[in-house]
Amino acid sequence: MNQNLTFTIFGGTGDLTFRKLLPALYNMCVSGRLGADDRIVIIGRRSYSDDDYRAIARDWVSKFSRLPYTEEDFAGFASRIHYYQMDFSDKEAYEGLNRYYQEHQLYSHIFYFAVAPRFFGIIVEGLTGVDGAENGKVIIEKPFGENLAAADALNQKMEAFFSPDHIYRIDHYLGKEMVRNIQTIRFTNPIFSNLWSAEHIECIQISALEDVGVETRGGYYDSSGALKDMVQNHLFQILSIVAMEQPEQFSGSEMHAEQIKVLRSLRPVKAKNIKDSLLLGQYEGYLEEKNVDPNSTTETYAALRLFVENKRWKNMPFYIRTGKKLGHREMDVAIVFRRSSPEIAPNILNIKIQPTEGVYLQFNIKNPGDTDEIVQTKMDFCQSCLDIFRINTPEAYERMLDACMQGERSWFSQWDQIETSWKFIENIRKVYYKQNLPVYPYTPETNGPTEADEFLNHYNHEWFE
Repeated sequence: MNQNLTFTIFGGTGDLTFRKLLPALYNMCVSGRLGADDRIVIIGRRSYSDDDYRAIARDWVSKFSRLPYTEEDFAGFASRIHYYQMDFSDKEAYEGLNRYYQEHQLYSHIFYFAVAPRFFGIIVEGLTGVDGAENGKVIIEKPFGENLAAADALNQKMEAFFSPDHIYRIDHYLGKEMVRNIQTIRFTNPIFSNLWSAEHIECIQISALEDVGVETRGGYYDSSGALKDMVQNHLFQILSIVAMEQPEQFSGSEMHAEQIKVLRSLRPVKAKNIKDSLLLGQYEGYLEEKNVDPNSTTETYAALRLFVENKRWKNMPFYIRTGKKLGHREMDVAIVFRRSSPEIAPNILNIKIQPTEGVYLQFNIKNPGDTDEIVQTKMDFCQSCLDIFRINTPEAYERMLDACMQGERSWFSQWDQIETSWKFIENIRKVYYKQNLPVYPYTPETNGPTEADEFLNHYNHEWFE
């Protein structure tokens, strides 16, 4: 652990900081994973004193912390928090920040950009006026640019100041317990590892369904959409973890090398295959959402059928679906094994990521009694149903912040992964719209566009229902 570490949060009065970062840091403090002299500097435009900000933070931490909240624990945590008022878009203001760091002898830095991507470059330029900032680490939130060109320009600016191995592109989904568990389930259980290929698996489904709409994010979301907001980062990362070969060691570089092989092996989608590869939808009422263009064709639902062109996964489909206002919240990975015969239900391994965390296995048995009828049964392990697991399992942001402090990069997105994902998504979007394919409307609280039923059941996959 670094000594006298200074954790500076730009955007310290936003929802991300209050709902995720401060509760995560509180949990780390209470569990002894912050150094005794580590400090948290909050950057914001509002005129707060340290005590003003700490009082506001108390309510959020007490509501969202994983570990039990006590006034004593919070007092110890709050003593680390210092509020610094500045306009981070004003380059001259960084001279004052530099003096503040020097006066308080704060030299070992982690900078967290909890702001919109358009401000990343502005903050980097400002930090050029802060002594030693280039030797610090920086954590940036997705989306990593608004398109490939913007992402590339941003990356070049970041790497011109920070060394590449000091840039941590956080994808909090990769900090979730059951995403981390995918490797253990696959590689330590021969009943799965020996069958983990197209020879034995009929398809793999990755789903991220939301019950809410765009809420207050209309302005951002309307320039993004489901493909950019969810698929090109979160879901492609999960796909690469599910499909990758086992690295010799699960270190940052070796795991990354196997993930990028998967992403680079995605079969390019051509015009003749687009109708079987992508379907987009938009929930009814989206055009009336705040800060949304009333003529917008931005998709709030996406379903994809993709193929990884290598020996292990040859010609086996990966299904990805995600959307808003779908009636329920669910994120999981379903491994659908090949049937022993067409009339018998498949075995399914379902890794549940959120809101329920756990593992579900569906298999076949003979119906008890004087009958030969085959029926389905299941084994269902619900990790999040047990208080001891829920309390003792770090939250995603907690885990990722701790990893950054320790210099562990295995579960952070690297630039070549981001670039490869952007190229694939921009190409498939271009092909879709060039063919003048519709963005299908769907009723909120349903499973999405009715047209998606046929798309997702292309292989008679009734388990999508």
